[in-house]
Amino acid sequence: MKTIQAREQTDRPVTEEALSQAIERGEASRRSGLNATAVTLSGPCLAVSFEDGSGVFLPVGNYSEFDSFDAGDFNDLKVGFSGTALCHEGKDLHVSIAGMISASKPLMDMASSVIASRNGRQSSAAKAEAARANGKKGGRPRKVDTAL
Repeated sequence: MKTIQAREQTDRPVTEEALSQAIERGEASRRSGLNATAVTLSGPCLAVSFEDGSGVFLPVGNYSEFDSFDAGDFNDLKVGFSGTALCHEGKDLHVSIAGMISASKPLMDMASSVIASRNGRQSSAAKAEAARANGKKGGRPRKVDTAL
């Protein structure tokens, strides 16, 4: 998993404009869909639950960030950053849930398959109009063999 170094933050006064922009960014992030609500240790896996009631099991052994954890440390693991990360204050650990999911090849293969299926069902206005026009003509035109 990729480690990202925190940027130095200089002390800046918070203006009304900066505050409203931060609130807008937070709302946009919350609406993005990846909003975990809970995390628990279930056997050798972390069970991450989401707002809609779905969840995912992530094997702890696949993530080196948890190598130094004991059973009690997992009890102190919380969801943070508006539901996008797993946090442990005592160990100063913040791990992106999306990053953990993207590190799993089977989960990414499944996500790719779902996205491909979903995109294949989408139809643009132009495609829909062409399908209607072809339907009025009796269906898709046959290919003409020009090699003769």
